[in-house]
Amino acid sequence: GKTTALEGLIPALTRRGLRIAVIKHDAHGFQLDQPGKDTHRLREAGACAAAILGPSQWGVLGSGGLSAEELREKLPPCDLVLAEGFKFSSLPKIEIHRKAAGQSLITHDDTLLAVLTDEPLETPAPQLELNDYEGCAGLLCEWLG
Repeated sequence: GKTTALEGLIPALTRRGLRIAVIKHDAHGFQLDQPGKDTHRLREAGACAAAILGPSQWGVLGSGGLSAEELREKLPPCDLVLAEGFKFSSLPKIEIHRKAAGQSLITHDDTLLAVLTDEPLETPAPQLELNDYEGCAGLLCEWLG
């Protein structure tokens, strides 16, 4: 549900004129550049990072450990960075809760900005319907000031 929520929230925020970037957490590891491709070959040769620039898109591939905050500094200028995952970080959070999952909320401190949920919960954080992306965008804009 996290990616689905972002797919609904990003357009709601961009309609308000905000430039949005996203950082996705992958605890399992991933590989963006494919073996045999130039970026992969150059990183295998020892480059600590490889960038690729095309007529309509670009990318930077690096290695080594970065925090979400350090990665945020490497993104292009934007108004808001949304991070998917990072549930145990100190970053502000919007948690998604589904009754069918049978789990309680993960976040119980002041980093919880809101909950997208399909049932009422005992939490001081604002609660919105699961697909209330406009309401969530409004809440985030209010939070941004």
